[in-house]
Amino acid sequence: MPREYTYGPFQSRRLGLSLGVNVLANYKLCTYNCVYCEIGLTHRENLVSPNFKIKLPPSTNFKKELSSILNYVPHLDSITFGYNGEPTLNENLLEFLNIAKDVRNELKWINRKPLLTLFTNSSTLHIDKIRDRVKQFELVLAKLDAANNVDFKRTNRPHLDTPKIEMIIESLIKLKKQMSKHHKLAIQCLIFNSYREDFISNNNSTNIFNLAEALKKIKPDIVQIYSTARIPAEYFVYSIDDSRKREISSIFKDTINDDRIEINVY
Repeated sequence: MPREYTYGPFQSRRLGLSLGVNVLANYKLCTYNCVYCEIGLTHRENLVSPNFKIKLPPSTNFKKELSSILNYVPHLDSITFGYNGEPTLNENLLEFLNIAKDVRNELKWINRKPLLTLFTNSSTLHIDKIRDRVKQFELVLAKLDAANNVDFKRTNRPHLDTPKIEMIIESLIKLKKQMSKHHKLAIQCLIFNSYREDFISNNNSTNIFNLAEALKKIKPDIVQIYSTARIPAEYFVYSIDDSRKREISSIFKDTINDDRIEINVY
């Protein structure tokens, strides 16, 4: 049957063998227009407020499509919601999650069941209803590339209605406290360099220090440090090298000073 919602499975750097699930339309809809985005720029008409709501319930084909694919990948690691923008903008997100959970639980798996995972850029998490939905995923991959407003605006280029970074950090603190002890919060920090002398990347000492301090407050289960791996939205963006990733990891470890928090470099 033709695919309407899923793509892959593909080997993910951070999730293993992952099946992607898109709960948005067939175009990018996001609250950010990140300079590094690997699915391209957010068109002006599709750069929306975190308060924007869209109703896109799953059709009857979603369950059929998911079942038809999952039958052939009993070694899958993750069923991953995201990729075509900010999935929390869809008010029907939990309907997709519940169907995926039912299909997963009906099947047999070689090892453990694949995790039900959500990508979010964190911009909507200050909204109570959205946190209530997000916390129901078993693994939440939440974006935090900058921890001061100058780097935040320069890196993520958020919609004007997006809260300041302090409120986004506070919402991540709340989310972690509200999540089940069986579910995990991973904070993703994508750090990049810039070829342009007039564009300071988020790979600057002030931002790295601010991120370390924010992570200490959030207390996530996992921190993921990585960089661009595909063609970014803006030509002047390029990836940091492995030695810089390890250096940032050391800064984070020293600041957070909590062995319970797993810090990974990709």
